[in-house]
Amino acid sequence: MRARQGTLGDEDLTLVRPAVERLRVEGIDARGPLPADSLFHQAARARYDVALAMYHDQALIPIKTLAFDHAVNVTLGLPFVRTSPDHGTAFDIAGSGRADPSSLVAALKLAAKLSGSANSHSLRLGA
Repeated sequence: MRARQGTLGDEDLTLVRPAVERLRVEGIDARGPLPADSLFHQAARARYDVALAMYHDQALIPIKTLAFDHAVNVTLGLPFVRTSPDHGTAFDIAGSGRADPSSLVAALKLAAKLSGSANSHSLRLGA
C-alpha cells in the first residue's frame, strides 16, 4: 500500500506512520509502514527482531511458511497475555497421537515469559 500512495486506503499514512514516528521519538527503533510481501525473506528478517502486522493473514501466512512447528501468535492490546500456536487447533488429528506439540509448548513458554512467570516452579514445559 505504501507505493500506492493511499489508493487502497490511507491507514498507512494516517495511522501507521504517525504511530511509528511516535515510537521513534520515545527511543524505540521502529520502522514502517513496510510492505508485507518483502518483509519476511531471509535478508529482511536479519534487520529486525519483531514484525508487527496490522491483521492476521498479513503475518501468519509467511510465518507458517517459515516456522510452522514452532512459531507463536501473540495478540497485543489486551489486558492479559494471549498467545496461541501458529497452526490452529488441528481438530482433524486430535486424539490420534500424530499432533506435534512444539508450537503449543512455544506458545506456553512465551506466555509465561511475557507474564513474568517464566521462572515459576509450577511451570515446567520441557527444554
